[in-house]
Amino acid sequence: MSEQNTPDVEIAAGAIEPNGDIALPVHHPRRTDFDPRAAKRAERQVSIMFGLSAILTVAFVVAYVMIPTDATFPVPFFGTWSASNTALGVTFGLAAFFIGAGIMQWAKKLMNDKEVVAMRHSLASPEDSREEAIAEFQEGLDDSGFATRRILRRSLLGAVALFPIPLIVILRDLGPLPGDKLFITSWVPGMRIVLDVTGAPIRPADIPVGGIVSAMPAVLPAIQKAEGNLNARAKDVVLLVRMNPDEIRSQQGGTDDEPWDYEGVLCFSKICTHVGCPIALYEQRTHHLLCPCHQSTFDLADSGNVIFGPAARELPQLPIKLDDEGYLVARDSFQQPVGPSFWERG
Repeated sequence: MSEQNTPDVEIAAGAIEPNGDIALPVHHPRRTDFDPRAAKRAERQVSIMFGLSAILTVAFVVAYVMIPTDATFPVPFFGTWSASNTALGVTFGLAAFFIGAGIMQWAKKLMNDKEVVAMRHSLASPEDSREEAIAEFQEGLDDSGFATRRILRRSLLGAVALFPIPLIVILRDLGPLPGDKLFITSWVPGMRIVLDVTGAPIRPADIPVGGIVSAMPAVLPAIQKAEGNLNARAKDVVLLVRMNPDEIRSQQGGTDDEPWDYEGVLCFSKICTHVGCPIALYEQRTHHLLCPCHQSTFDLADSGNVIFGPAARELPQLPIKLDDEGYLVARDSFQQPVGPSFWERG
């Protein structure tokens, strides 16, 4: 390469010197570097992109408020699409795209295009590195034109200021605050305990000593059908386990006249108190219940207390008894919230 293409590089103290000459390819200036009209045209293009981003952000909010969630429209070869989701996705996606495209166009056509060779230094910074960094930052700010090109600066700030609005608006989709729903389950005094899935009522004789059964309140299927979701299941499912009465060391409540078990049959929430995983891994000999997610282990013979793992609370116990027909029912509701802890639990 010719001598004129070899830059005059000043090597700072402590820098690792290169082997041989450093050569850069011939630099071709951009049209915006020497043509003010081209620079002005590029500036308008970038500001239009930022303006479109702002308009699309506002359109997102309008679409969120005005378009019904059940509105649809046909799309050839793809069936029926949701009008609301399509409008929200298109407006928010294009709003983000135009901010990114505008910044790229700004950097490509308007920011300083000079080439700089920076030598590799040792990891230790020199004493005057702070002053050098500030000077380089100021030089980069001047080269970018952010301080001098007011229309670009204002349109970018406007687009970026409006861009977070959709993120705030869609928080509404998280639904209403739960209120006291986290404290309440479907278990009430006299609620019959039935087998999970089949819904068959349970007698004590159906559970052998050492056996364990997944169960639910009899009303749960109707609640799920009415609500159209599984929210109630996440709180209501329980485990029935049977052991010899003399193996039960402690329970979470009850008296000698009204114990919380029935002839060695105990009922505990099936939801781990760590992060809410369902539990069903039972070890008959030790009466330990293991959560498969993070290995929290509960001793069902000792009030469901935690003996290992990240769970910080015992498994809530449901007091049970027999009804007039000899089936297991809840003596009362849970005396503490089930599942993972939450702030309002106190």
